[in-house]
Amino acid sequence: MDLFSAMVIGIVQGFTEFLPISSSAHLVLVPWWLGWSEATTLTFAVAVHLGTLVAVLIYFRQDWIRILEGGLEWLRSRSLADPYSRLFILLLIATVPAALAGVLLADPLEQIFSSPQGIALLMLVTAALLAFSERYSKRHSAGRQIGDMTAKEAFVTGVAQMFALLPGISRSGSTIAAGLFQGISRAEAARFSFLMSAPVIAGAAFVTILDLLKSRALDDQAGIMLIGALSAGITGYLTIALLLNFLRRRTLHIFAAYCVAASVITLLAAALGR
Repeated sequence: MDLFSAMVIGIVQGFTEFLPISSSAHLVLVPWWLGWSEATTLTFAVAVHLGTLVAVLIYFRQDWIRILEGGLEWLRSRSLADPYSRLFILLLIATVPAALAGVLLADPLEQIFSSPQGIALLMLVTAALLAFSERYSKRHSAGRQIGDMTAKEAFVTGVAQMFALLPGISRSGSTIAAGLFQGISRAEAARFSFLMSAPVIAGAAFVTILDLLKSRALDDQAGIMLIGALSAGITGYLTIALLLNFLRRRTLHIFAAYCVAASVITLLAAALGR
């Protein structure tokens, strides 16, 4: 992988990690669409994911400081009177399903659904989730805030995040859709989705780095990894800001349409012998 392709993949990761269109799908499909013979390496995938992790930590830095303070307050007093203590617990609950599934099922699922055709079909599932959640929220006037969430609702959102282990199922798309189905406003559902992404990305990166260290698979590609991480981090930061602003005024339908178009193009290209 050269510096240009590293920058392109980093930008793709930064956009698609937070846009509800599946970053895991695009890390496979973009090189396939462009005809690049070299696939994204595991080492480089870790680097770009760490870039998006830094983006969400920096963008929500004030929230994270208060959430950590709230967590410490809960440990001290066992009280959820502080809204950030409550948010700390909700994020903890939401993280559990994906963490367990990641440990038990991530490798088999990624091996089964790593073909462009399989990913394209799963992108149709993402499109359906986005479209139906918008239809539901329109009928039921979704407008609740994160602070209104119950422990059960946080767990359900975490289960939705668990299904994003399948390449083609968008993590942000599935969790925002879960929020809409539970009456959370679109922008607030996105905010909770972004916050709950941090521990999952961090945990997955940590486990992968340990595996790489054990297998001695880390190679001397510091420059390429740095370019990928930087481009993913900068793009991710901008994407968070743009999407939160977009969702205050617009719906998810444009992302559902994109997923359908990307899926159809991929399936047609595969059928024609791409």
